Amino acid sequence: MKKRLQHLIQCALKQLGITSVEVVVELPEESFGDIATPVAMSLAKILKKPPRKIAEDIIKAIDEKDIFDRIEIAGPGFINFTFSRTYLYSELKNLIKEDSLFLREKIGKGKRVQVEFVSANPTGPLHLGHGRGAAVGAALSNLLGAGGYKVEREFYINDAGRQVRLLGMSVFAKYKQLHGMDYPFPDDGYRGDYIENLTREFENQYKDRFVKNEFDEAARIVIDFSYKKMLALIKKDLEDFHVYFDTWQSERELYEKGEVLKSISDLRERGCVYEREGATWFKSTDFGDDKDRVIIKGDGEYTYFAPDIAYHRKKVEGKFDELIDIWGADHHGYIPRIQAVIQALGYPGESLKVLLVQMVSLLRSGKPVLMSKRAGEFVTLREVMDEVGADTTKFIFLTRRPDSHLEFDLEVAKAQSAENPVFYVQYANARINSIFAHAREQGIDADKVKDTEPGLLSVPEELRIIKKLLTYPMVFEGAVISHEPHRITFYLQELAGMFHPYYQRYKVVTDDTDLTMARLALCEAIRIVLRDGFEILGLSAPERM
Repeated sequence: MKKRLQHLIQCALKQLGITSVEVVVELPEESFGDIATPVAMSLAKILKKPPRKIAEDIIKAIDEKDIFDRIEIAGPGFINFTFSRTYLYSELKNLIKEDSLFLREKIGKGKRVQVEFVSANPTGPLHLGHGRGAAVGAALSNLLGAGGYKVEREFYINDAGRQVRLLGMSVFAKYKQLHGMDYPFPDDGYRGDYIENLTREFENQYKDRFVKNEFDEAARIVIDFSYKKMLALIKKDLEDFHVYFDTWQSERELYEKGEVLKSISDLRERGCVYEREGATWFKSTDFGDDKDRVIIKGDGEYTYFAPDIAYHRKKVEGKFDELIDIWGADHHGYIPRIQAVIQALGYPGESLKVLLVQMVSLLRSGKPVLMSKRAGEFVTLREVMDEVGADTTKFIFLTRRPDSHLEFDLEVAKAQSAENPVFYVQYANARINSIFAHAREQGIDADKVKDTEPGLLSVPEELRIIKKLLTYPMVFEGAVISHEPHRITFYLQELAGMFHPYYQRYKVVTDDTDLTMARLALCEAIRIVLRDGFEILGLSAPERM
């Protein structure tokens, strides 16, 4: 609908002697029509005419008016279009026959995008914030891939530095205690059942080999054993969440390959590094940050920032057309310094886009769930997946903008009712499958829906559903351009919200064969769009529920 209307308006503008004007097309409120454009208002200053007069001229110049029932001017100069039934029926047939071409626009044209997400420290199980970031990152990657981009999904492994050392110290202390020794547990060590499990696994493999050793003598072995076990657990949780990565970039590898030193040397050659009070500083204020940042401390130890410089240097040199990092909202203050690094290396700061994901509040029947025996301090993604399922968990994570707070109620998530958003949407697909099964039982050749004439679809609910289906390409395009997969989630909920009442009110399989086939065609179109949305969001399409 959008392309057709834009073409007609551009042709009309050419007749009026107007060229090189972007024709914006919007979805108005239902009462105003099917599709609208504010182009007359954007031309008012150029043409020095009232927008409504420009709108009148555009309408007069439009060819193919027969595809519209009404063309109206509203407000200060909006042009609202209502399509004819004949046009709606023809587009519905196109959707069913050429679903992949009809639904998805290859906006990306093969451009390369890297999406880095989750990147949790391998020091404990994934919590709900990680899970939400995983759902957003995977859905965004799927969305961009569907939109014609070549997408690389990357996980950055923080396997060097203080946090993995602290994990090793925690396991080592428990290991000593397991052997009956009075050994102090680190004050800020990691706790929870998973540390106990790691300790038992370590003891099973190494027995009493390190009982008489101090931590520094066994550090490399304990740290490597512990974080690799945790990383394997993270990978398994992500796999069961149906989230996959193309590359896993190790922080430790950046040190071992000299990338960290190279990056600092590069910045120094560019005059962006200086020494003060024995420490090495990056001149991030030269690039818009609020203060300069320490890269190497006075004692020679690298800060967290140092490997991040090397990591993002490697990213920007990877010749991607776009870089996207998905971070927890608590990392908001880190954005200016990373963008400063990118600019210091000679790239535009906007080469990197950072999407922030807010934490999740877990509820049970409206009451907060705060603690987890497994993790000690938070509820894990695994615990929620085990209770309500991966699809439900993922869908609920995607029912809000990622930068908005999310409340996740376990009892609502388990309910098989309209209150549960993923059940409501997936049940629409399952219901349509059952309708087709029933039709076949009645001897109807449901495979002929692609050749069906849908002209008997005339009740208001059917026309509303057709119009909703035909807006999917616009929703998809908007979601790709804005990098907002939750738009697909909203759309699916709205479509399911139209289908279920329709199903309750009207029989699809009737005594009238032609009407039955028309309604089956409508159901097939709904199923096609639902499944396209499910694929982007990373959900299954259950045939029965």
